[in-house]
Amino acid sequence: MYDPTRLAALVAVAEAGSITRAADRLGYTPPALSQQLAKLEREAGTALLVRHHRGARLTEAGEVLVARARRVLDELARLTGLTGGALRLGTFPTAGVHLLPPALSAFRRAHPDVRLSVADYDPPAGVTAVAAGEVDLALTHTYHPAEPVPVPAAVRLEPVLEDELVLVTAPGHALGSASSRLPLAELAGQPLISMAPHHPARREIEALLAGAGATPALLVPTPGYAVVCALVSAGLGVAVVPEMVARTATTPVGVRHLEDGRLRRTISVAYRADETNPAADAFRALLRGAFGRAGRGASG
Repeated sequence: MYDPTRLAALVAVAEAGSITRAADRLGYTPPALSQQLAKLEREAGTALLVRHHRGARLTEAGEVLVARARRVLDELARLTGLTGGALRLGTFPTAGVHLLPPALSAFRRAHPDVRLSVADYDPPAGVTAVAAGEVDLALTHTYHPAEPVPVPAAVRLEPVLEDELVLVTAPGHALGSASSRLPLAELAGQPLISMAPHHPARREIEALLAGAGATPALLVPTPGYAVVCALVSAGLGVAVVPEMVARTATTPVGVRHLEDGRLRRTISVAYRADETNPAADAFRALLRGAFGRAGRGASG
């Protein structure tokens, strides 16, 4: 069975007539939506869309799959029996902008009668909110390397996505121009826009960068990645941020992977293991299908 999120993406393009308009409707960036459609085409083994200067149109195979997609999404709604109720979600800013909208759009299409609400929580506050029953699910994250963060006994974390940390530079910067991975030692002497060095989530990341010889040039006391990328773009220093942030920055930046890939952020969905919630289970399944599991099992 095809992934429901990708099926919903194809239906959205069919209805909107272009990838750009469909991306706006779903909350994707156009490149991110194109990646989802490319995966669906690989799964189908054939082209589903013809791109042209005015937008996109379905191939014959695409028309067949869209018709089936509508039936599949309707059937999923019927089988899960989600004809009412509510789903309360917590999120942090990056996930709220880049992960949550397309998944919520697919969920709404499959389960239009479920009432949805979204609240902002800076990790790990979303986990606490799940434990307290304030929300049914929460997207949260942990950095690596970092000290383990205790998780309440009733809560489980299901990994959704591994987001590697990358170097961002001003456009044309010497460090950002190569395609090879950058050894951390080459950060020695570089002016670093320091990301919340006293924040538990980033503390060990910042210590590692300082140990490599990066020179603190500007301190951003909270993990405000949009601001950091803007400061980098203006030439005030370099920074290490999640790749998802770097690739979708609203200001132009150079992006380069670091040598061993050990600096990363794991995005997970937190849920209560002692409760049965069909809406929450269906949404977790959508996240799993859309973004793939970053690891097997759950941590408690």
